[in-house]
Amino acid sequence: MSQKILVTSALPYANGPIHLGHLAGCYLPADIYVRYQRLKGKDVIHIGGTDENGVPITLAAEREGVSPKVIVDRYHKSIKESLEEFGIAFDNFSRTSIPLHYRTAQDFFVTIFKKGYIFPRETTQLFCSSCERFLADRYVEGTCPNCGSGEARGDQCEECGRWLEPTSLKDPRCKICGTSPEVRRTVHWFFSLDRFQKQLEDWLSGKPDWKDNVRRFCEGWFRSGLEPRPITRDLAWGVPVPLKEAKGKVLYVWFDAPIGYISSTIEWAENKEEADLWQEYWSSPDTKLVHFIGKDNIVFHAMVWPAMLMAHGGYILPSEIPANEFLNVEGEAMSTSRNWAIWLPDYLKEFEPDPLRYCIAINAPETRDADFTWMDFQARVNNELADVLGNLVNRTVAFVFRYYQGAVPRRHRMRSEDTNLLGEMEETRREVGDLLEGFNVKKALRQVMDLAKAGNRYFDHSKIWETREKKPDTCETSLSVLLQLMNGLATLMEPFLPFTARRMRGILRTELDGWDEAG
Repeated sequence: MSQKILVTSALPYANGPIHLGHLAGCYLPADIYVRYQRLKGKDVIHIGGTDENGVPITLAAEREGVSPKVIVDRYHKSIKESLEEFGIAFDNFSRTSIPLHYRTAQDFFVTIFKKGYIFPRETTQLFCSSCERFLADRYVEGTCPNCGSGEARGDQCEECGRWLEPTSLKDPRCKICGTSPEVRRTVHWFFSLDRFQKQLEDWLSGKPDWKDNVRRFCEGWFRSGLEPRPITRDLAWGVPVPLKEAKGKVLYVWFDAPIGYISSTIEWAENKEEADLWQEYWSSPDTKLVHFIGKDNIVFHAMVWPAMLMAHGGYILPSEIPANEFLNVEGEAMSTSRNWAIWLPDYLKEFEPDPLRYCIAINAPETRDADFTWMDFQARVNNELADVLGNLVNRTVAFVFRYYQGAVPRRHRMRSEDTNLLGEMEETRREVGDLLEGFNVKKALRQVMDLAKAGNRYFDHSKIWETREKKPDTCETSLSVLLQLMNGLATLMEPFLPFTARRMRGILRTELDGWDEAG
């Protein structure tokens, strides 16, 4: 059986529009990888959706004085449309508020519960006397006990990345009313993550090629020792815990959200009227499961989620988790609360998708945080996309239309410079393919642009303005080689700049080649 590739992109919360950080973290790298694999002829599907449960949704609803459904309906539509317009191609883009996902998540919970890996525990929780309710994690903010950041959330500190519990915060306060909450006792259900530490360590030891940021993060948690994690919350919105004794509680969003990858795949199969097809991707050892995420999601995808899959049984484990670092804007970390971000819907009102795809990919935060500035955006669009790629296409095509009526000139005897350029194109195709297999998007795109630069040098050195009259056979051969290069570049650009690549093929009147036939 040929290998299947199942690619997922982290599910964005449906509480606001998509911004550049989302794109750089997972959606653009995933799309580039999927498009490349499709050009290779691989059996690949790209699964996604919106995360529509949890505290971020209810907080947004309370701020606006509307129901959570109003929020998720609005932003699911916005996110889906923005990603489509930006060229992110999903095979299925689902929602975690639909009945199919509720059933899938509840069945998953019950299976693990019956195996003894989920148990109730009396615990302490913060209670706001002013709001008269227990406070779920993101309803609490305070000072991080690890790094001292004064803006830590009840579930995680964005400054140091540590996963927190609301009761561990110093000087906690209710995010809704600002009141200092009191500690009360309640019952929640816990997942026995600690029982999977050895299994997780053994599994991760077999991933020596994984990114250092993923491995280092997990190793830090192993040294501290894994502990049981609470997986239920006191909320009125979300997937109800399927136990009579847990009335009024819902599944913690980071338990139910990754199950959304499975429910979205099930929905994809049902839409194809092949209801059991999803199992060929989630249960077959021949499947390569790739989770594209940002670094703030490493703990959930590289530790909690694999442990959940181990506990359930019958599912494959992640093969790759290429987590990217953060993309800052003008030197500052993006902050949705401070509205310091570049929102994709706003960008798309003014500009085409490919310039932004290019600027994010060429500066991807693959190993460390990167910075996006409008000055850099302008320089790259003008000096690279226009002056390199655009210049090569424009002057080649203009010459062919002016002197050859738009027909491809005949190819005559090839010179060494002709064969060298075509050889460089073939070598670039192999190198870019290897880089994309290893999720090195930034270096891969630079290799493609280097080939376009080589095409411009070839154009200059060929002196076609002179050879057209003095050596017409040489001129025709040079133009034929340049047009072949353009066709090859259209294929190589397809994963990165699909709209530009489509326009290039339209000019050349060619169909999209497979990756191995590029050029």
